[in-house]
Amino acid sequence: MYAIIAFIPIIVTVIVMAGLNWPAKRALPLAWAITFIICVTVWKMPFITVLAHTISGMLTSLDTICVILGAILIMNTMKQSGAMNTINQMFTTISDDPRVQMVIIGFMFGAFIEGAAGFGTPAALAAPLLISVGFPPLCAAMVALILNSTPVAYGAVGTPTSTAALQVQDQVAKLASGADFEPYKLGLTKWAAIPSAIICPIIIFVAMCMMCKLFGKEKSIAPAFACIPYILVCAVAFDIPFIICAMALGPEFPSLIAGLVGLVASIVLAQKGILVPKNKFEFPDKGEWADYWKSTQAVQEDSGEAAGEPMSPVMAWLPYIIVAAILVLTRIPQTGLKAVMNVAKLPFGISIPTILGVEVNYGFKWAWNPGIIPFVIVALIIIPLHKMSGDKVAAAWKETFSMLAGAAIALVFGIAMVQLFRNSGTPAAEGAEAMYYNKTMLRVMAEGMAGLFGNAYIVVSPLIGVIGAFISGSATVSNTLFSSLQFDTATLLGLPTMLVVAMQICGGAMGNMVCVNNIVSACATCGTVGAEGRLIRSNIIPCLIYAVCTIIILGGLIVTGFNPNPYGMPW
Repeated sequence: MYAIIAFIPIIVTVIVMAGLNWPAKRALPLAWAITFIICVTVWKMPFITVLAHTISGMLTSLDTICVILGAILIMNTMKQSGAMNTINQMFTTISDDPRVQMVIIGFMFGAFIEGAAGFGTPAALAAPLLISVGFPPLCAAMVALILNSTPVAYGAVGTPTSTAALQVQDQVAKLASGADFEPYKLGLTKWAAIPSAIICPIIIFVAMCMMCKLFGKEKSIAPAFACIPYILVCAVAFDIPFIICAMALGPEFPSLIAGLVGLVASIVLAQKGILVPKNKFEFPDKGEWADYWKSTQAVQEDSGEAAGEPMSPVMAWLPYIIVAAILVLTRIPQTGLKAVMNVAKLPFGISIPTILGVEVNYGFKWAWNPGIIPFVIVALIIIPLHKMSGDKVAAAWKETFSMLAGAAIALVFGIAMVQLFRNSGTPAAEGAEAMYYNKTMLRVMAEGMAGLFGNAYIVVSPLIGVIGAFISGSATVSNTLFSSLQFDTATLLGLPTMLVVAMQICGGAMGNMVCVNNIVSACATCGTVGAEGRLIRSNIIPCLIYAVCTIIILGGLIVTGFNPNPYGMPW
């Protein structure tokens, strides 16, 4: 009974978003309001306590919002300065084989942009570029969405994984008696990266098979098999730095660094003709394209073309090189900067122990937030570096805030709702129902999930992440909504929490292929509005393949009894 009541906000979110096509910025405020009412009326929490935890949750969302702001700002500034235009032109002369172009542009360039910006930007940049080199618009949208999955867990300098870690930090602290959280966060980053790296060449191959079968002249997957050596070597070039960064540095670096390394490696191999197929794969002539393959409107192009002489590739890439350098210098302990900046104390952060007299222990480490340092700082450096006019700068900031608005509203109310889930228990109840009042809504939901699925939960776990991304349009929001639930359910079932939460992270990432927001955005970018249903139907296949692989890898480890808990405890 109480588990059903606790799930009402989630059920309402699914209904209004999946059934009524509400955007997350409308659905999550409603879900928060329902949660607020349940806390006061069913869980008997004092109104002032519910309000205090709501404010705390809204303030907590600043961490993620700042990252989104900085990541999108630097990308839009580079579009307006002409840097993105120069980067795009680099790819047009590398290879004329669509299979090679798909790996380089669709996966490697998309992975790098995901690591740097995230939040739908890879498809918005990579898909039009694929169209410019000859891809049918619908094909470009399809492969860009499928390939923007493996890197997503570490998109926008690790925001989805960092968000998942943030959601379970308090639960870990309670179980581990206040032990340092960093080993758990690093372990979570590692165990989300390992299955992603293993699945990387599989998902590239699946995307290529679909491209060849659905859009190739031969209507056969055979041309994809000819590209397996190139796919494998490129995937290894991506996977090695991907796993090393995840194991040693944390969630900020894997997609950013691996995307850059893989991009260079795949370009060099293509230019030297190493391992690339000898027989060229071709699309049919444009006159033979089905109508639904084509753009029904003009494809969006970068609005910023550098005035005067073209920008050099080095100058175009320099902002991202500076970003990577600052991140490395501030994240590795040897420089001493991490110890100074990673604190919630003035002048590098703020700490608010109570709100409205209620203990919340809120802290904001502004100097440690990658959205501020380095992204906003580098976005400002670009202005004189690329000699931008005031109009271009204004256009970049205006576009950024326009893109940020919807995501910010969704995150503010989504994180506030989860904060209420986690802090809803109160000892002020008497009688038979006291056992429920003394448990958080999150705990009651977890008990309901544990009772319903039992040990079969390892099959369900990544699918919950997929559903979260599908309904919200964001792996970050999916992790915001469900990471705590996954942790508590795993604890109740005696499953290793780190692996279960890693399955949630992977689920949110693979859900990127089919989430409504991304598909609508990709269709708008590629001019294929009206083909959204086709993309959902086609992309569900690689999404399910990804899910099955994740269950086999992480679920298999769970079945064998493996538990990577850094504190030596059974959870």
